[in-house]
Amino acid sequence: MKAFVAGSSVIRAMFEEGKKMASVYGAENVYDFSLGNPNVPAPEAVNKAIIDIVREEESVFLHGYMSNSGYEDVRKVIADSINKKHGTAFDEKNIVMTVGAAGGLNVILKSLINPGDEVIAFAPYFGEYRSYVGNYDGNLVVISPDTETFQPKFDEFEEKITAKTKAVIINNPNNPTGVVYSEETIKKLADIMEKKQKEFGTEIYLISDEPYRELVYDGVKVPYPTKYYANTIIGYSYSKSLSLPGERIGYLVIPSEVSDFEDVSSAANVATRILGFVNAPSLMQRVIARCVDAEVNIKPYNDNRELLYNSLLEYGFECAKPQGAFYLFLKSPVEDEKVFVEAAKKHHILMVPGSSFACPGYVRIAYCVSHDTIKNSLPAFKELAKEFLG
Repeated sequence: MKAFVAGSSVIRAMFEEGKKMASVYGAENVYDFSLGNPNVPAPEAVNKAIIDIVREEESVFLHGYMSNSGYEDVRKVIADSINKKHGTAFDEKNIVMTVGAAGGLNVILKSLINPGDEVIAFAPYFGEYRSYVGNYDGNLVVISPDTETFQPKFDEFEEKITAKTKAVIINNPNNPTGVVYSEETIKKLADIMEKKQKEFGTEIYLISDEPYRELVYDGVKVPYPTKYYANTIIGYSYSKSLSLPGERIGYLVIPSEVSDFEDVSSAANVATRILGFVNAPSLMQRVIARCVDAEVNIKPYNDNRELLYNSLLEYGFECAKPQGAFYLFLKSPVEDEKVFVEAAKKHHILMVPGSSFACPGYVRIAYCVSHDTIKNSLPAFKELAKEFLG
């Protein structure tokens, strides 16, 4: 574990540093953009459901064990909701309730990976992917970032798929860039993976990590990848879509069309138990069943996005406008973005180095903060721009 401690999340370290700075300078004078912790409250329906369920349901049923994959009726409600939204044909056997998206990714990687298997990710990627793959003695293979578009480099992707490739992870909308992979992009990925499956005579699974699916702007659509590639598994979380990050509730979608469906589904059910999750939180499963189609108000995120993006451009910084999630990926004005991050701290601005996402030279700004924090931070960003851009 010493290696894991040494390489522990920079994001969390920045978050802890932000708390220390707030105790010294006052929270209102610290502009902490380190952690993707939603500031938009959960829908009122969620809080009402929690109260109603505790009052109405028998405590033994509410707080007891169930199938490791979760309550059958909850999984059926979720499957029906997905079908209605995306024109799919899932039922409860295709859903595994998980302890958030992180729990779901670990469950499916445990189910699929043998030691030495390769898992491909596209930089910039959520930094924990490397740890998740390493948990099961797999090897993470990274596709270098296209810093013009932050879309996949298809040529490099095709070259790096080997007979050892077991899975490909995509994150759509993307953390840290806010980029959305279009239908055209998903189709291209699927075509390459289909070709490589035939070439090597192996199964290559597409794992789509989608906690930000509902957080998109300007009418952008997020394609549902099971419609384009049979060996697709979806990992979903309500952490962002319902502002419930601390409740750790999500699910996997394992379509019946997946190769070796019965074995993969059974493995996921067992992995949930042997990894120590046992099952997803009972109360929150019941809550989701009642609030499956509830939505958070994304207008505050969009207001923050517009103000921050336009202001940073005005000050001379470079960044791609995010299409989804609640992150902005800013190009560092100096080659070593860690120098820029340290300088920003003097202005009480906390950002995460892009090297944490395998994309040095950039920084991530999580704008899921109050609008006042955005407004109050702008003079500090302006001073930072003068320091580096003149």
